[in-house]
Amino acid sequence: MAAPKIFESEYRFCLILWEHEPVRSGELVALCREQLGWKPTTTYTVIKRLAGRGVLKNENSIVSSLVSKAEAQASEIDELLESRFGGSLPAFINAFARSRKLNSEEVDAVQGMIDEYRRRNGDV
Repeated sequence: MAAPKIFESEYRFCLILWEHEPVRSGELVALCREQLGWKPTTTYTVIKRLAGRGVLKNENSIVSSLVSKAEAQASEIDELLESRFGGSLPAFINAFARSRKLNSEEVDAVQGMIDEYRRRNGDV
């Protein structure tokens, strides 16, 4: 099951939450004021909205995530692949590689991920 949709401003909020969780809602308000320039009402509205969508929980004024950063990122990638590349990972990688020069460390890291995937999945 895909993670609930997290919109851009909500994602910036979640970055703060993931870094500090579990965190008291009052402290989160102060962090959002400092880092995002948000008013307290904005932060509380986002907390309520994300809690309603199952992204986080707010119990006894302690806020913690129900969706990890990795899950949110994976969901965004899945959505991008489907909407822009017809679900094709090779098409995405081809477009990415054409538009960005990779250094040798990045190529080695990607190759390492592919090799690890093959080891885990029986040399697909």
